[in-house]
This record gives sequence, C-alpha cells and structure tokens, in this order.
Amino acid sequence: MKIDLAVLGRRFERHQTEYENAALRVLRSGYYVLGPEVEAFEQDFAAYTGAKYAVGVNSGLDALRLSVRALDIGAGDEVIVPANTYIATVLAVTENGACPVFIEPDACFGLSAEYLAAAISPRTKAIIVVHLYGQGADLASIMEIAKAHGIPVIEDCAQSHGAHFARRMTGRFGALGCFSFYPTKNLGAFGDAGAVVTDSAELAEKIRMMRNYGSKVKYQNEIAGVNSRLDEMQAALLRVGLRHLPEEIEERQRIAAEYREHISNPWLALPKKREAAEHTYHQFVVRSKHRDDFQRYLKEHGVTTLIHYPVPPHLAQCYRDLGHQAGDFPLAEEMAQEVLSLPLFNGMTQEEVQCVIDLCNDYRPILGGDEG
Repeated sequence: MKIDLAVLGRRFERHQTEYENAALRVLRSGYYVLGPEVEAFEQDFAAYTGAKYAVGVNSGLDALRLSVRALDIGAGDEVIVPANTYIATVLAVTENGACPVFIEPDACFGLSAEYLAAAISPRTKAIIVVHLYGQGADLASIMEIAKAHGIPVIEDCAQSHGAHFARRMTGRFGALGCFSFYPTKNLGAFGDAGAVVTDSAELAEKIRMMRNYGSKVKYQNEIAGVNSRLDEMQAALLRVGLRHLPEEIEERQRIAAEYREHISNPWLALPKKREAAEHTYHQFVVRSKHRDDFQRYLKEHGVTTLIHYPVPPHLAQCYRDLGHQAGDFPLAEEMAQEVLSLPLFNGMTQEEVQCVIDLCNDYRPILGGDEG
C-alpha cells in the first residue's frame, strides 16, 4: 500500500462545496486584497484563540518577522530561540539584524526552561517559544522566568493551532502569537498565509501598518513597512477551514491515540506528552537510533515519511558566520539524527493507519558490529 505523509486533497474533498462557494464569493466580489474577507477572518480567528486582536499577514515567517520588529528589536539585540526549530524562527531574528541565542530542547521537543535563565543577558530583548509538532512548550516555567526578567515572549504557533496549555490556547501567553497557515498545517490555506494574535492594541496596530507599507491611510506612510498582506481568497478559504478545525483536530488526536496504543516496537520511541499540554499532532514524531534505516524500510514498503528537521539551525550553512560547531547543542543535534514524522493527516483511512502500525511493529534494524 502507498501511503503519503499527507494527502491535502482529502480535506478539500470533504468540504468541497464550502470551499468552492467561498472562492466564487471572492472572485465575484471584485475585492481581492485586505477587504471584508480578511477582516472577517481576523475577527473569527481572534475569537477562536481568545485574543483581542488578530492581524492577517502573508506567511508564518512574516508573522514572526513583523512581531520581532514590532518589539523594536534590531542590531545589537539578542533573542533566545530553540536549537531544534525550523529555520523560519531564526530568520525572523536575523532579518531584523538581531542575534539568535540558541537553547537546548527538553524531552518533549520544546525549549528547555532548565537552560533558559542562564542564556539571558543584558542584551536579551525577547524569547521565542516554539510549540513544535503541535504540543505546547513548558509555558508555566518559561513565562515565570520571562516575567522575572521583564522580557517579552513571542510564541511561534506555526504547528500548534488549537493546542492548549493549562486550558489556555497557545499563542495567548506571550506578547504576540504567530501562526502559519501553510497548506500542510492543521489550519491550512491554499497557498501562503499567516497571522499574529495579541491583546495589545498598540502592537496590533503597528503590525497592521507594517504589513501594508507602513501606512494606515493609502499613500501616507508613517513608518517603514513591507508588503505582507493576507489576500481575500486565502482569508475566505481559511474561514471555511476554521469552522471545521475543532473536528479535524479531534480526528488527528484519534489517529495519534491509535499509534500510541498499538505501536509497540522497542526500537522506536513514541513522542512524550507534556503534563498540562494538549497535543494537536501537526506531526507524529517518533525517534530511533536507526532512523535512516527505519525510513528506508518504510519507503520500501510504500510509506512516505519526513524528517522535521535534519539540520539544526545553528549548523545551517546560512548561519556559519555565527561560529557554531557540531557538538555545541548535543541534545538538539541528537534529535536531528533520530526524529522521523509518520503519516498522519485528515482523511486518513483506518486501513492506512493500521498499515503504518503494522509496519512499525514489524521493523527490525540491521545491526552490525557490537550492536548485535
């Protein structure tokens, strides 16, 4: 059986009429950028997250980049980031001229509060917390440390749509919560899209201006901004997806529960669950000391997987100038060598789920030397 990591078309097919009606509504309106659909989606998404304000932007990266900029962070400043995140988290810092300070992850893939306080310096102007794979980071500990030092927190919620920590939704703990609506996300657009949520009227207004060339009124540019506008088509389609997001999160959690209950191979480590954190399973990530062999085995049996992520940002070629070397962040580097995302998507059939379970349980690594 051939099983892809994700089959996005099944989500569309489920709600095809709603999506098509939304698209036609936009096409017939003659209004395509920053119009009533964007305004309506911003209201809907703010209500969904519990935030006072939501601002639609072009992408998750722009959500992060503009949030860093909205806090007046720039050259000479430091921003603490996880060492095991996607490159976008770090790009948001460096594109504003600031310096990323990497922190090791904890066992649940989140930024480790254990290392946080020691990384804070007089130059630290923000902490970016990433809720990786759909599970909230250790927000209780992280927010306590941040508040004690008076440092604002930006939440990277690109993978945690709808996830809660202690009954509060991720994105609602820090000064700003940043979301990506890339098509593979739990709430996915049909192209690039993103949003920032906040309770600060000042920050919301600042990001609204920055996304639109720095202006409130057309051709009156109060600050130096960018073009990062959420378009009407994506906003209309996201409104459809948002209506169905709770049921689709429940579906992902049911599939994950089956994986957890039935995958019982000692060569594979299932993802750890954090106390007080809800997991919405943007990805179901296992670990194996024989990851590459395991991935080849699944591919030979028709199952597509992906490594999220094979190269930690501090070792990325684009950041060689930061001077980091292999071994600087051993926990993050170990994860990069061991993690593998199994297929999990909305519309996945029971037959597909069972096939993945059976293949995982049947796997045995090819051992050599002293490993046997």
